[in-house]
Amino acid sequence: MKTRIVIGVSLIAVALVTANLFASHAQQAAGEQPIGNGALPFANPLKIALLKWYAANTVPEFPAGPNPVGVAFDGANIWIANYGASTVTKLRANDGLSLGAFVTGNAPAGVTYDGANIWVTNSSDGTVSKVRASDGKVLGTFPLPGVVPWWMTFDGANVWVTSSNANGNGWVTKLRASDGQNLGNFMVGNSPLAAAFDGQSVWVTNLGSNNVMKLRDSDGTVLGTFAAGHPFGIAFDGANMWVVNQGTGTVSKLRASDGTVLGTFTVGGSPYGVAFDGKNIWVTGSPELFELRASDGKTLGFWGPRTNTTGVAFDGANIWVAGYNNSKIGKL
Repeated sequence: MKTRIVIGVSLIAVALVTANLFASHAQQAAGEQPIGNGALPFANPLKIALLKWYAANTVPEFPAGPNPVGVAFDGANIWIANYGASTVTKLRANDGLSLGAFVTGNAPAGVTYDGANIWVTNSSDGTVSKVRASDGKVLGTFPLPGVVPWWMTFDGANVWVTSSNANGNGWVTKLRASDGQNLGNFMVGNSPLAAAFDGQSVWVTNLGSNNVMKLRDSDGTVLGTFAAGHPFGIAFDGANMWVVNQGTGTVSKLRASDGTVLGTFTVGGSPYGVAFDGKNIWVTGSPELFELRASDGKTLGFWGPRTNTTGVAFDGANIWVAGYNNSKIGKL
């Protein structure tokens, strides 16, 4: 029962209807500022002068499997964990062409790329699978100490996987990427959900403990614990960690070196995932998708109020966002 509760809590942000329209990077480059809540789609004087009253450049969407959650880029393709189908979908990044759907374990939630293979958490099995990126072949499936694994990170040699048991007790497991050898199970907080690597340390969000932990990459020693508000997604921007606080409708910017909070920015609703595009921070969730300037957290755009998104990834040129309820992925 508690296992189901953990999964239910982690999907709070995906309970509403997904929108079909997003604004594109091209629009923002032209000076068009997206406005939410039913206002004119683009308040750009040039568009008005040209009598362009239509929302051009709508972002293309591509079919995924049922209830997509995690998203990852492998250098050429986008991988999507289909929570409702026990599969991962592979799309070609340049045009969204489907290159296949591959069966893994039950209720896949997270996907991470290690330079050659895709790692997939099977959230109903308490396992993680290693999938060859070239052809989708499952190379191995490895057990975890918890029964509910979620989002992972890769440190250049090892994959760090969060998991929790029926009581919410949590671990992050270090698996050698080359062969899946378990190099250690390290206890963290209650109901850990996501992990990120900052080049030296691994960060883990503990939803049930209202904190994030920083662990030394070499041996899993906890280097610091920092307060948060029911944190979910986490991302690194090259200097700072961005933490989604699902319980407070905010995203916090923490200095990676010491965990000092440099700012907390309101996005509202139930934010879910987060990604860095080299300049800005993207925050998914319900009811809106936000783009924040990484330097100061200023909101650059938001899309809603019908938007409901989960996983997010950057492919070097575009942002890919999973829509949980419409089983599609948008390319911005």
